[in-house]
Amino acid sequence: MNQHVTRTIKEKFPEYVTDSHAFRGDETVVIKREALLEVAGYLRDGLGFEFLMDLTAVDYPGREERFEMVYHFFSLSANLRLRLKAPVGGQNPVIASLTPLWSGANWFEREVYDMFGIKFEGHPDLRRILMYDTFEGHPLRRDYPLDKRQPRLPHRD
Repeated sequence: MNQHVTRTIKEKFPEYVTDSHAFRGDETVVIKREALLEVAGYLRDGLGFEFLMDLTAVDYPGREERFEMVYHFFSLSANLRLRLKAPVGGQNPVIASLTPLWSGANWFEREVYDMFGIKFEGHPDLRRILMYDTFEGHPLRRDYPLDKRQPRLPHRD
């Protein structure tokens, strides 16, 4: 199906691609974090992946790079999907924002920031989107305590 896309990315960015695989026709390319903007820009401008469908994160507490960012792209013209992954360190997780390429990344990145605590460098308005401002921690991290008590919100009349 779209194995040629994976091959093209590997040939264009051999120093950045660390892995790739396919499962049931879905292609996945794993890249180094520092290459995200360059590779994503090439996907959009060079390969016609004009639609960023979604982005999220996965928490792997035992790994050296604790988090993994996962991006789903779609090419309307070629009817192809591609998953792009990039590992992100755990102590101070930071990765480039895709808002300069896709403005729709704004709220997706805010959700990941809110739920996982991953910061997006260059994001125009990185703040909580689901939890209230005084919420402590990031509830989708695997080490978030299930019985954690949160500060109360002030009562409104």
